[in-house]
Amino acid sequence: MFGLNKKDGTLFLIVIAMTLLAPFIFNPFPTDSAMAQFNAGYPDLLQRFVIFGIFAIGFNILFGLTGYLSFGHAAFLGVGSYAAVWIFKLFTYNVIPAIVFAVILAAVFSVLIGYISLRRSGIYFSILTLAFAQMSFALAYSVLSNPKFNLTNGETGLQVYDVDPQMFHREGLPDMPHLFGLPMRATYEMNLGGWAFNFNVGYYFAGLFMLLAFYLAIRIFRSPFGMMLRAIKSNNTRMTYTGLNAKPYALAAFVVSGMYAGLAGGLLAAMDPLAGAERMFWTASGEVVLMTILGGAGTLIGPVLGAGLIKYMENIVSKINDSVLHQWFAFLPDGMEDVMVTLIHPFVGKGWHLTLGMIFVLVVIFLPGGLVEGGQRIARLFRGKKAREAEKSTQSNPAE
Repeated sequence: MFGLNKKDGTLFLIVIAMTLLAPFIFNPFPTDSAMAQFNAGYPDLLQRFVIFGIFAIGFNILFGLTGYLSFGHAAFLGVGSYAAVWIFKLFTYNVIPAIVFAVILAAVFSVLIGYISLRRSGIYFSILTLAFAQMSFALAYSVLSNPKFNLTNGETGLQVYDVDPQMFHREGLPDMPHLFGLPMRATYEMNLGGWAFNFNVGYYFAGLFMLLAFYLAIRIFRSPFGMMLRAIKSNNTRMTYTGLNAKPYALAAFVVSGMYAGLAGGLLAAMDPLAGAERMFWTASGEVVLMTILGGAGTLIGPVLGAGLIKYMENIVSKINDSVLHQWFAFLPDGMEDVMVTLIHPFVGKGWHLTLGMIFVLVVIFLPGGLVEGGQRIARLFRGKKAREAEKSTQSNPAE
């Protein structure tokens, strides 16, 4: 199916189903229940799940396959966002040309950075990419915000104003990002009993790109090109001794990865037409590294799971404050309630990074393959249990 083997085809179908049913999957609790705090099925967060999933999938093609650890991938995310917003400002709010331009500009930018950075490997490559990302951040934050040519609008961020040309914008079209007249923010709410499910145009638009990105990643992983990238990671020196030049393959992986990041940046701008320099900061590059390692570097679904986990914690766990904790433990005696709130307080709300750090440490120590390895261990456990039960059944009924 789609040129995929049975295993990859099944995985792809699962990802398609999860993407389509996400508004149901991430809204498991009634809106008026105490557990509704953990619902994540609202449009803005669902959009971030799939957009940062794209970002992580692209980074995994570079890091997971070739072993090159980039600390500067946020530069391409920022370039994609700025490119999309400039299309909105100069031409039209239609998201298609904005996203195309974002991917093209990110590709050009990644060729320039990759050509220089890949002259070194290991930690030197990582430091070079970090340096380029920080230079890009400095340019966007100050140099390119010079009033004479103001390409980035500095710390305020680049956004669309009424005085902007928008040459192809006409009456009747929404004054916001749209897909041939269909606004990205258009949302249909379906109420079933105590549940409310939101079906957002922007989410499904970004979700379609995520599915395409995931499918392309599968084809890259299973292609001869992907095998060459694995060979680079396995033993680059031995490849060189055989007469193969690994640099063009590594550069191609770097550019493809940068295009994924540019696509994610363009989609962020399509959901909210604003681009800021903070998207290029080194913490944003570190975040995609965490996403990939948490989910499982070198796996197909791992980066998407890692992106979902981090964005869930950033948007859900960070909102659990003391008042919410008091509501949860209100059934306890006052003294015990205060103790429980005091114990949990450092790990939620503003302390969500502490919880994330603990999860990251545990994953690295006990699940080096990330969340995917955890899922595989559970699956093997159940398969082993079923095999043992089948063996016992056979032994108890030898005639069968």
